[in-house]
Amino acid sequence: MSKNYEKVKNYYDKGLWNENRVYHAVGKWITPEEYEQITGKVYTEEEDA
Repeated sequence: MSKNYEKVKNYYDKGLWNENRVYHAVGKWITPEEYEQITGKVYTEEEDA
């Protein structure tokens, strides 16, 4: 588990971060798998990322 997983999950659960903000934390703060655990949605990379 990433060191910031609980922090990001808490922000999302409290409504402080939306799904887009969590998405952009992937690779910096959390893994794609953790994104899926937090949001319940499949992580897909942007075409022009």
